[in-house]
Amino acid sequence: MAPKLSKLAETLIGSEIVKLGADIKEKIRLGDKIYNYTIGDFDSSVFPIPKELETEIIAAYQDHHTTYPPAEGIASLRTAVANFIERGQGLRFESNEILIAAGGRPLIYTAYRAIVDKGDKVIYAVPSWNNNHYVHFTEGEHVVIESKLENNFMPIAADLEAHLDGAVLLALCSPLNPTGTTFTREELEKICTLVVDENKKRGANAKKLYVIYDQIYWTLTYGDIEHHDPVSVNPAMKEFTIYIDGISKSFASTGVRVGWALGPSFLIEKMKAINSHLGAWAPMAEQNAVAKYLMKEEAITAFFDKFKFALQERLVRIYEGFKALKAAGHDVDAVAPQAAIYLTVQINLAGKQQPDGTVLADQAAVTSYMLNEAKLAIVPFAAFGATGANSWYRLSVGTCLVHEIDEMLLKLKTALEKLK
Repeated sequence: MAPKLSKLAETLIGSEIVKLGADIKEKIRLGDKIYNYTIGDFDSSVFPIPKELETEIIAAYQDHHTTYPPAEGIASLRTAVANFIERGQGLRFESNEILIAAGGRPLIYTAYRAIVDKGDKVIYAVPSWNNNHYVHFTEGEHVVIESKLENNFMPIAADLEAHLDGAVLLALCSPLNPTGTTFTREELEKICTLVVDENKKRGANAKKLYVIYDQIYWTLTYGDIEHHDPVSVNPAMKEFTIYIDGISKSFASTGVRVGWALGPSFLIEKMKAINSHLGAWAPMAEQNAVAKYLMKEEAITAFFDKFKFALQERLVRIYEGFKALKAAGHDVDAVAPQAAIYLTVQINLAGKQQPDGTVLADQAAVTSYMLNEAKLAIVPFAAFGATGANSWYRLSVGTCLVHEIDEMLLKLKTALEKLK
């Protein structure tokens, strides 16, 4: 029997995606070719970071920017972030309303820690990324909303309204990980109105209802899809909203570890204090480099033009492939891609019989069948808090090679045709 540890350590669930990744790595080690579309990351040989950013990082190290950064982030980076957000979203944040950290994760964690006490109500929809774990960290009360296909798996005001009373945090994400879908302006306006009205009811000494708005993919929208955010649709939301953002996904820079939170100065100050004890600062050299890169408007535009085209091409081709399989009578489907690096796909095979007579008893068996027979590795929505019977999946194109898409779809078709 293992030695006794903290309640948190003994009850916290490890990453479901990491567990799936272990199976994939073992198959690859044994020589299988796997179409690994599980990770929310990039193959840097296919999607390298912007050349201008790389040059600035190298120069920053050569200039010996290797000491501790200020707890809130260097001033030039906070100024550059403010300008970047104002250019892109029309929002103005002052330096004391911006906190820099080593990517989005410590910022989400510190926001939770700054707001949520044990037993506090936290509302989040599923599927969504890691909110279930952050609520567990803070010992909050889980208020889970199961989003629906008809709403592109985005939460809607009608689903949230009955749960706002007494809640202290509403966790939202758009574009959404894992679905690659987004809020419409109309629906986000409705949600923000509910939050503002709820806060008006509360006394001066009562804890307010805050919104964490994870917009880490906001620059990656396709076609006529527009990104909408709480303060843009309702300026009264500024005192209740904490934006989570950074370079990780916008610039294929997941390993560079520079993220920022935008929010009310009093809350940012508390998050800074918590993060200073964690020491989850973005490295000094990378901060200096990103500060310079974010001011290069022409370089950023050129990067986005190429980067977004490549991502959209992959998403659309796989989406069309799934829709063709559906039209041919197979039990698969997909939601049209809107944003991010993700495609929502359905593989609804539970209960079907394999050639050896074995029945795919549940969705876990379906996931294994796809990996073994189609060599297709994707993440079930169950890994993002959805019910285990859910037949929908996240497919990520960050490591997808265009020339392998048709090959992957053919293997999937062959695997589907084997079932009865």
